[in-house]
Amino acid sequence: MKTILLLGAPGSGKGTQGRILGQMPNYFYFACGDVFRNLRPENPLGKKFMEYSSRGELVPDELTVELWRKHLAVSASEGEFHPDHDWLVLDGIPRNPNQVEMMSEVTDVRAVLHLACNDMTKMEERIQRRAIKENRMDDGNVEVIHRRFETYTQETRPVLDCYKGEIVHEIDSTKSPVNVLRDVLNVIVELESAT
Repeated sequence: MKTILLLGAPGSGKGTQGRILGQMPNYFYFACGDVFRNLRPENPLGKKFMEYSSRGELVPDELTVELWRKHLAVSASEGEFHPDHDWLVLDGIPRNPNQVEMMSEVTDVRAVLHLACNDMTKMEERIQRRAIKENRMDDGNVEVIHRRFETYTQETRPVLDCYKGEIVHEIDSTKSPVNVLRDVLNVIVELESAT
């Protein structure tokens, strides 16, 4: 599946950009965190997600990749996702080099959009606003937010090293969402013209 990865620390704007791309024809947006949050609390996977996210930790790789595969299979069977021709836009997965390896047989990563922000205070403010706006309890606690930043730095940021330099695109996520979108679309226009 031809794939675009949205990579960045919590609060960098991956969800905002991913949801916009997901509205375009021939683009399918998968946000791992959204799928986990939408699991019912009585669902065993939903319980596990709540255990880990409430501590600011990542869900184990096997469970995450299993959920991803199942969700894509259901989306394909329901006609929402057409793996043969749609672009798959991933947000929140792969979260570490091990997941990159686990997913490499079925994904053909053509671009990594690294939404970079060096101002953690700005991202913390975004996350706290999102907690209120989207009723995301896992985003309300400052200690949990700081743990999520540490987890991103230690576990997820190394995903960048798994891909060749020319497919990694640095995008300044401190700009306004519309200017970030312009930078994202510039990369996508290049991708489409290359295929």
